[in-house]
Amino acid sequence: MPGRERREDPLAEHRAERDSARTAEPGPAPGHPLRAGTGDTFVVQEHRTRHGSPTHPTGSRVHWDLRLERDGVLKSWAVPKGPPTERGPARLAVPTEDHPPEYAAFEGATAAGEHGGGEVRIWDAGRYATEQWADDHVTVSFAGRRLRGRYVLFRLADGSWNIRKLDATPSGQAPVAPMLATPGELPPSGEDDDWGYEFKWDGVRAIAVLEAGALTLWARSGTEITVRYPELNRLPNQLTGHDAVLDGEIVALDARGRPDFGALQGRMHRTGPEVRRMAAAAPVTYLVFDLLAWDGESLLALPYAERRERLEALDLGGERWLGTPWFRGGGAAVLAASRDNGLEGVVAKRLDSPYRPGLRGPDWRKVKNVRTQAVVVGGWRPGQGRRAGGVGSLLVGVHDDEGRLVYAGHVGTGFTAVALKELAPLFTPADRPLFADALPREVTRDAHWVVPELVGEVAFTAWTADGRMRHPSWRGLRDDLDPGDVVVEW
Repeated sequence: MPGRERREDPLAEHRAERDSARTAEPGPAPGHPLRAGTGDTFVVQEHRTRHGSPTHPTGSRVHWDLRLERDGVLKSWAVPKGPPTERGPARLAVPTEDHPPEYAAFEGATAAGEHGGGEVRIWDAGRYATEQWADDHVTVSFAGRRLRGRYVLFRLADGSWNIRKLDATPSGQAPVAPMLATPGELPPSGEDDDWGYEFKWDGVRAIAVLEAGALTLWARSGTEITVRYPELNRLPNQLTGHDAVLDGEIVALDARGRPDFGALQGRMHRTGPEVRRMAAAAPVTYLVFDLLAWDGESLLALPYAERRERLEALDLGGERWLGTPWFRGGGAAVLAASRDNGLEGVVAKRLDSPYRPGLRGPDWRKVKNVRTQAVVVGGWRPGQGRRAGGVGSLLVGVHDDEGRLVYAGHVGTGFTAVALKELAPLFTPADRPLFADALPREVTRDAHWVVPELVGEVAFTAWTADGRMRHPSWRGLRDDLDPGDVVVEW
């Protein structure tokens, strides 16, 4: 917490105020290492305390707890009147003890007589970006369902803290940010029974929101993409008359029923009158693999296995919707099946894991058969021969641990003539390279620099010792990803 010294055990105060034998609140045992996270998850929990519970720092029976993941813990403030959703006067925000990162998915009852005993419900959750973090003020941008845009938490002269919204609220907002998987290997064979396995689908991640019979689709970047896929508005009968939030992947299937990312490229950026013609000629399919809410009931805190069983019970299927298979254990066999069927790989998910919005953590692992990497375009080099007078190759980068855009190589293969023609008008010219590191002379001598705002995806064979991709091949643009989220996927 700003203004507090870091202790050897940042959760000592949290543990001291709770009896782990009496409360259902999650968290590592003393001495257990903190769970790793991306450092950009936030949650707001509505907390209703019972009569007879110890007094909360706010002195209120109902308050909202704002928690920001940082340095392996959740930095926390209690907000008696709730975080503001519109620009206006500041509200009181009382600093409280650090919480473990597992607490971000907690909903339920806390024991009477314990610290803050009562009911906890997730009011909002998602990801945030840090603009400034100092001892006396914190400025961040939220990407949640209720909290969107820039906020500041600041300390007054008397030592108290306030929170204020700094900008206008966007008109539309996603209800939840997708939970993300960490690149890695299959779990050890001795832990195999603790995991569920799904095939990894080569498409565009999308959160589907059904409310009062209307469908809204949200990309991972927080962009609404409903208009791009009108064929998905024909809902399966199983969803008729229900409100729901689902997680899945929009894919274009080839003649053999396998996802074809290249075929999806022509649809990802279209919003004009041509969309309906394209939808009729080559419709996409929404593959559903998680159920996050049903008729107003949040399912985020339920274990993955239970959410999957509830989704499976729906027997979801329709003209353009399909529930996907999953497997308890047997990870090596599932990975082998993905290779045999030409799929991208598998995603391993702990059976007991809750859904942590926006978090890329160890509970979900993606194991790929083909190495792919999201990249940010920072420049281009002129083509030769048939490409003379236009784009020949792209200069791309990724963000390092300090958030700097660093050069990752140049991509000159995998382009179609149409793709190259569509790329050039999307560039915003820059007068200098915006990569943080020094670039090779053979790259800079004829390069054209652009503002790093376009995200693409490449396939490649390996990383070199100096941080370059070996033999990268262009797969297409990814406007469902935010440039600031692009990091190395080891």
